Amino acid sequence: MEKEKISSGNIIDFEVLGRLLQFIKPYRRRFYFVIILTVVLGYLSPYRIYLTQVILDKYVSAGHYQMMVYFVLLLFGLLIAQSILQYIHTYLSGRIGQYVIRDIRIKLYKHILQFQLRFFDRTPIGRLVTRTISDVETLADVFSEGLSAMAGDLLQIIFILAFMFWTNWKLSLVSLSCIPLMFLATYIFKEKIKVAFNDVRNAVANLNTFVQEHITGMSIVQIFTSEKREFAKFREINGEHRDSNLRSVLYYSVYFPVAEIIAAMGIGLLMWYGAKSTLHFEESGITIGMLTAFIMYIQMFFRPIRMIADRYNTLQMGIVSSSRIINLLDSKEDLMAEGQKCPETIRGSVEFDKVWFAYKESDYVLKDISFSIKPGETVAFVGATGAGKSSIINLLSRFYDINRGSIRVDEVDIREYELGCLRRNVGVVLQDVFLFSDSIRNNITLGQTDITDDMIMHAADLVGARKFIDRLPGQLDYNVMERGATLSVGQRQLLSFIRAMVYDPHILVLDEATSSVDSETEEMIQEAIAKMMSHRTSIVIAHRLSTIQKADKIIVLDKGEIKESGTHEELLAHNGFYAQLHKMQYKEVV
Repeated sequence: MEKEKISSGNIIDFEVLGRLLQFIKPYRRRFYFVIILTVVLGYLSPYRIYLTQVILDKYVSAGHYQMMVYFVLLLFGLLIAQSILQYIHTYLSGRIGQYVIRDIRIKLYKHILQFQLRFFDRTPIGRLVTRTISDVETLADVFSEGLSAMAGDLLQIIFILAFMFWTNWKLSLVSLSCIPLMFLATYIFKEKIKVAFNDVRNAVANLNTFVQEHITGMSIVQIFTSEKREFAKFREINGEHRDSNLRSVLYYSVYFPVAEIIAAMGIGLLMWYGAKSTLHFEESGITIGMLTAFIMYIQMFFRPIRMIADRYNTLQMGIVSSSRIINLLDSKEDLMAEGQKCPETIRGSVEFDKVWFAYKESDYVLKDISFSIKPGETVAFVGATGAGKSSIINLLSRFYDINRGSIRVDEVDIREYELGCLRRNVGVVLQDVFLFSDSIRNNITLGQTDITDDMIMHAADLVGARKFIDRLPGQLDYNVMERGATLSVGQRQLLSFIRAMVYDPHILVLDEATSSVDSETEEMIQEAIAKMMSHRTSIVIAHRLSTIQKADKIIVLDKGEIKESGTHEELLAHNGFYAQLHKMQYKEVV
């Protein structure tokens, strides 16, 4: 498994941040209101300290009891108002964040749906899960604890400094004399934790990829008794995840005590200078209320500085996740471009004209393939494994795009059709049937609301699947569980036939469609297949030559090239590739 390593780069990537802020546009009024609340909240905290100084110096020292009570009530009222505004600010920030990540996740998933299968061939599924779930979830913290909270902390620092210097600049300089040490400690912590958080995100992506791949392929792990080896690999990757998190824990455990010590040093210097100055009030002008206010100012000042380091790294994680998401959204190379044509009816003629195709550059699996199928004809493809039979189906349905040549349906290049229109008219039944963890009904209709239960049961009657559906608890409401685990291979294959038939495609593709069922079941559905093929263009891929002897044309593929074509009798008479395959299978049967 290839491990993902993505460097975070600079923390303030304004291009990424700008792209991220575009998602706020639908909620900009609420966002502007949050900004206003941030400014107000940044001002209220130091203003309450200023009122405390006024109360101590003007009314407590002078014994003005009534005015003191009035200002205390005013102070209490401001505290209540600040609490309410803080609640509104926190709620709106979180709400905006949740709406934004919802929009981003929808846009990201929609974008992923547009990729060709080529993209999924080389991209681990676990990595895409990390992008869609974990990375997007990280962005919620950017809005609720990152941008607005960091802006609030910065504004609070600015207002505190303004009140401090306006009150007494000498006390301000003494109080802030330890700030360079705090900035140095914060910078070192920020750099260390940035690397640690980036390692954590990489470790999460690698862990998701490994777990997803190995749970999906658990049968292979158990068949080859690789449990111990795979568990050892898991422990190694999980250990990297643990070590990355422990490094971040270490940096936090060092930074915050250091920050507390530096803050205590600042308060100690303030107490020493302030206490000495209050004894000479006439010279210094420093009062008890002023000294008390400065102690409160400095305590309040260091708190947002300590928090900014944490906010900074929340923003760092968000920028890393945003960069990854934006890179995926900007990936256009494997997007499936589509045309606009969608005729009401398709006759079903198919033509491959000098088609070349490679899953990897220059490693062609189809070479100069040309053939034509008339509407209503049945054409079979035969050949050894890896000859290119399934690739022809993938190209006809535009799961992949060709490198050279053209593919036409009804004399129109398939790239000119709308993808949905093309694929609705090409019904594909694969050997490996995939079923979702859902009801039989939803696995057949795939959310298509115009397909009724009567249509489903009619198709089930045609393929002989009604009996086994009727025996299931809940019948069409029966949940087949993940990948159809509660059904036999033959039952899953029958459901794939129903799924193809209810869409009434004009072109029918059967890719080893009966290879997974027993002989009795195969005989039962052969008649149904014949009915399905009637008046439809049909493309059949089969290893068992006995199932395709009645085809209008048989095309023999070998190493991506057409070796011969004709009817069953013609190919036997030719005594070529097909005749050799026929003799080999006949010997196996005998």
